Amino acid sequence: MMGLLQQVSIWAIPALLFFIPVIGFLRGVHVYEAFVEGAEEGFNTAIRIIPFLVGMLVAISVFKASGALDAMAGIMEPVTSLLHFPGEVLPLGIMRPLSGGGALGIAAGLIKTYGPDSYIGLLASTMQGSTDTTFYVLTVYFGSVGIVRYRYSLAVGLIADITGLLASVYICNRHDL
Repeated sequence: MMGLLQQVSIWAIPALLFFIPVIGFLRGVHVYEAFVEGAEEGFNTAIRIIPFLVGMLVAISVFKASGALDAMAGIMEPVTSLLHFPGEVLPLGIMRPLSGGGALGIAAGLIKTYGPDSYIGLLASTMQGSTDTTFYVLTVYFGSVGIVRYRYSLAVGLIADITGLLASVYICNRHDL
């Protein structure tokens, strides 16, 4: 059975890359022209989001390099210790809404240091999968299409991030039982 699943896994993407153009052709779509038009649209979108992306990356770099991330983690540690949330993982909880790449780097460092099966490793992995890059989404995606009133989106995104963080702590604590 595992051999069949592995073969399906290996051939899934090549099959999609083959069948989508074939189905488009059979439906009378000019496949190459549609592809080029989509690529041009994607390129124009990339050009529009570059200023927002650069601004966000610079702000994150300044936040980390200034020591503000570590200071914020230190201030929040008394509260997080009551929740069985280790201080080592707190920078990940702070960075995750800001930057997926930065959060991934922190998570990788935690897993390398403490191991993937440790409480900290499990918590970091679970947090990576159950929270989102809220500020990145608002800055890059909302900015690229001109959305300027995103107050409610910010509130809901941060509530979802906090819920994901708390759920991760609960799930990983239950795992240790």
